[in-house]
Amino acid sequence: MTIEQFKNVLVLAPHTDDGEFGCGGTMARLIENGVKVTYAAFSTAAKSVPPEFPRDILRHEVRAATSVLGIPEDDLLVFDFEVRTFPTVRQDILDQMIVLQRDLAPDCVLMPALVDLHQDHKTVAEEGLRAFKRTTVLAYEIPWNNLTFHQQAYVRLDERHIDKKVAALACYKSQDHRNYIREDYIRNVALTRGINVGYEFAEVFEVYRWIL
Repeated sequence: MTIEQFKNVLVLAPHTDDGEFGCGGTMARLIENGVKVTYAAFSTAAKSVPPEFPRDILRHEVRAATSVLGIPEDDLLVFDFEVRTFPTVRQDILDQMIVLQRDLAPDCVLMPALVDLHQDHKTVAEEGLRAFKRTTVLAYEIPWNNLTFHQQAYVRLDERHIDKKVAALACYKSQDHRNYIREDYIRNVALTRGINVGYEFAEVFEVYRWIL
C-alpha cells in the first residue's frame, strides 16, 4: 500500500507556504506518480508581510512555489481570509470547504493537525474534519506549532522530493526572516523522519481517517 493509491488529493493550507512546509515532499512524490494534487490556501497573510514587500507578494510566491512542485495553476486556489482571524469566520471557511468537497470530491485530504497552536491552523483542521468527514484525512506536521503530534503514517521520500520541497520554499523571499525556512532545517526534519523508519527521507502524518 502506498500514498499513490489516492488519485485526487486536496491540500488545505491555512496560509500560503503551510502546505509546502507540512507535505511539500509528499506533494512532489504524488505529482511525480501522476496523482492530481489541488492546493487550497485560505489566506495570503497580507498583514504579516514585511513592509518592504508588496502586500500581495505571497499570492505570487505561492504560485511560483506550487509550480516548482508541479501543480498546474488551475489546481491552485487562493482565498482571502484575514490572517489570525479564522476562528471568527469559521462558518465561512467551512462553507468554502463544502464547495471544495462538492466540486473536487477528493479521495484524500492533507491538512494541519488538530493540536496545532496557531488559531488559523487549528480552525482549518477542525472545519476540515467536518467538511471531509467521509474522506481519508491525514494531518501534516508543523513541528514548531505542534506540542504533541502522533507520528502514525510515514511517507518515504527520495532526495529529489526534498530538493523540490526546498526549491518551492525558496520561492518565498518575503519569508526569509523566518528561521524555520532555512534549508538545513527543512532537510534535517526530513532526514530525521526518514531515520525514524529506516529510509533516507520522509514526512510524517497523523491519521484522522483512512478509507481503503
